[in-house]
Amino acid sequence: MDLELLRKTAAEVAARDDVKCLVGWKQGTYGYRVAPAFVEDAAGAAELIFSPLCTANLATYLTLVEQLPVPRGEEPDTRKVALMVKGCDSRAVTQLLVEKGIERDEVVVIGCPCPGVVDSALLAEKSPETEEPAEMKWDGEDFLLIRNGEETKISRDELLAEKCRLCRYPNPVVSDEMLGKPVETWELDEDKGVEEVEAKDVGSRLEYWMEQFDKCVRCYSCRNVCPLCYCQDCILDRLNPTWVNRSVNFSENTAFNIARAFHLAGRCIECGECERVCPANIPLGKINRKLARDVRDKYGFEPGVDPEAEPFQASFKPDDPEDFIL
Repeated sequence: MDLELLRKTAAEVAARDDVKCLVGWKQGTYGYRVAPAFVEDAAGAAELIFSPLCTANLATYLTLVEQLPVPRGEEPDTRKVALMVKGCDSRAVTQLLVEKGIERDEVVVIGCPCPGVVDSALLAEKSPETEEPAEMKWDGEDFLLIRNGEETKISRDELLAEKCRLCRYPNPVVSDEMLGKPVETWELDEDKGVEEVEAKDVGSRLEYWMEQFDKCVRCYSCRNVCPLCYCQDCILDRLNPTWVNRSVNFSENTAFNIARAFHLAGRCIECGECERVCPANIPLGKINRKLARDVRDKYGFEPGVDPEAEPFQASFKPDDPEDFIL
């Protein structure tokens, strides 16, 4: 990625009168951390980066808007928000457009063709974090780690995030400004995680998910980071009537996680954010990818690729195959 082009483009967008702010990535304060950057003028674009460490999906911020009414004497700021997106992030933007969660004239999309990001846990195992901020770059088919002034080349296969191994859209599917040339789509890995669970008998699958859901601390990180969990009135928060109790036990944990999974059926864009932020390391991606694959294979529907599409739940067809329905 050409940082000069990125910052020049971002500066031009941020300087526009119709843009309120630009959301991108910047270097974190220590180690391998990368933080969201909120740029309000051209000068602020100088801190923006795009690297293999930019794993976070920034589309979440599009629905975190100022709540009306604004303070007395002030007028609501209705200008656009500019957003830097990878391929999977752009699918979230597209799905929000499909669902009318945002309007197209409310956002400026800056597309970043993505050769793949790292799994931070794998990186920490390979090279323990340092207090000093570290950098990372793409170097052909490998990653180049720069820390304490030393450069270390690491094979892509050793660090590539699981979501990238399975990614079908490394290039943004929607954009107003595209940074650089599209990357070549790589050969996808088999989704061994889902296949391993599917291969178990019913009793073994139940035992597996009992073990996983029992670890849940109900921190709501998965819901809060998800760009498609943007309902202002979330059913999982309701206490009157109560749909899911606040108790942390297997029964309530199961209800919470299954409710989230089915609310994302036909909507999940497989960005992997829920699994990335889970402090209990629950393999949430396996549930979401299983449902996404079933929707894709059985109904021929894939969310987040066509801004003109109907939402999956509104796309009933009388001739849909029913041979798999019990």
